Amino acid sequence: MQDLVPFIVGVLIVALGVAASIALHEVGHLVPAKVFGVKVTRFMVGFGRTLWSKQRGETEYGIKLLPFGGYVQMIGMYPPKKPGEAPREASTGFLDSMANDAREFSAETITPGDEKRSFYLLPAWKKIIIMLGGPLMNLVLGVVLYAVLLSGIGVASTTTTVAALNECLKPVTAAEQTCAPGDPTAPGVAAGLAAGDTITAISGKNINTWDELREIIAANPNTPLEITYERAGETRSTVLTPALTERAVYTDAGQPVLDANGDPQLESVGMIGALPETAIQRQPLSAVPRYVGDNVSGVVNVILHLPHRLIDVWNAAFGTEERDPNGPISVVGVGRIAGEIASHDGIEVKSKVSAMVGLLAGLNIALFVFNLIPLLPLDGGHVAGAVYESAKRRLYRLFGKPDPGPIDTAKMVPFTFAMVLVFGAMSLLLIYADLVKPITLQ
Repeated sequence: MQDLVPFIVGVLIVALGVAASIALHEVGHLVPAKVFGVKVTRFMVGFGRTLWSKQRGETEYGIKLLPFGGYVQMIGMYPPKKPGEAPREASTGFLDSMANDAREFSAETITPGDEKRSFYLLPAWKKIIIMLGGPLMNLVLGVVLYAVLLSGIGVASTTTTVAALNECLKPVTAAEQTCAPGDPTAPGVAAGLAAGDTITAISGKNINTWDELREIIAANPNTPLEITYERAGETRSTVLTPALTERAVYTDAGQPVLDANGDPQLESVGMIGALPETAIQRQPLSAVPRYVGDNVSGVVNVILHLPHRLIDVWNAAFGTEERDPNGPISVVGVGRIAGEIASHDGIEVKSKVSAMVGLLAGLNIALFVFNLIPLLPLDGGHVAGAVYESAKRRLYRLFGKPDPGPIDTAKMVPFTFAMVLVFGAMSLLLIYADLVKPITLQ
């Protein structure tokens, strides 16, 4: 019961954070829509049955049962069918019916006197601003949360203090990784280093981060290096010679680099067989863009390989494979991770807060990137439509043709419906996998 309470608290904290992120995403659409004079009739966080709502002016604000998104309902989303436009072939009657139903619903939202406040009448650039407002709000939230996390709270970072030492060194390709009698002693142990030693300099150069230490050692295999370190408040020095060995290559985002055969790429570098301690450390604000960029890159990578990633999720959910910790995850999975963090006895409070803020920051960056996919019903699909409309009008003007007017986005309703089904199926798969085979803390 003791572990259950902090678990629930962690889930609730992230749930509130997700709800706030969704609400602010919709505010990003709401504000420019109202600024540009579009009538907004509903502002809802969630889908399904309405749990609470309040009418303020011409807009109803509310919260719905299923917290998996939200929407801003603007009048006149679709233009009316052009007079005299020929019907499509009989074989597409069902598609025409869906498009006509969408037009009729859009027309019903336009109340007398508000005809000029319809969304479809806006110039393309205003449509783009409205539709980009939501994702950009998530980007701003992500940047702010990363700034708070990095400069206000701190993140788990490696220090220059030695946490542990390997007795020997073996290449990553070795079949047996445990040390055996006769294996050469690792350089760190041979030089007399011990867990708890803080390395301060190498060959007279001050060392501030483990990455600096790692780069110097990697670049100097078989080269004697003078190491200055502190032990129990006393400054000492020793000489060690990094051993030449192989290690896997990783990107800045922490992903393994693969060769043409799909195997991990290896590099030959100098190593001493030491592992660093980690601690919560504050970072300068200048580190925020790098963290945001790495997160964006990671989300883009997941999206580009989404079909393969979903197959992996399917195999994990309905088979014996383990979940990829860097793969796609649902809101349910994020909540479970938050609950695990909050209830983990081995994590100090500051580290828990850091992890929670990091989860919400990463979630907002993921929402920013995902919503830019140029497919309806995502914001990126509406932006793509507005860009196409602008390009079409410019082309008509260039050739002296009359303005073709706003594009008939209602024709895309069948495709939008199909994408809703796809996204829904994807969400159900991820939620199921997060329930039966969740990504857990290591």
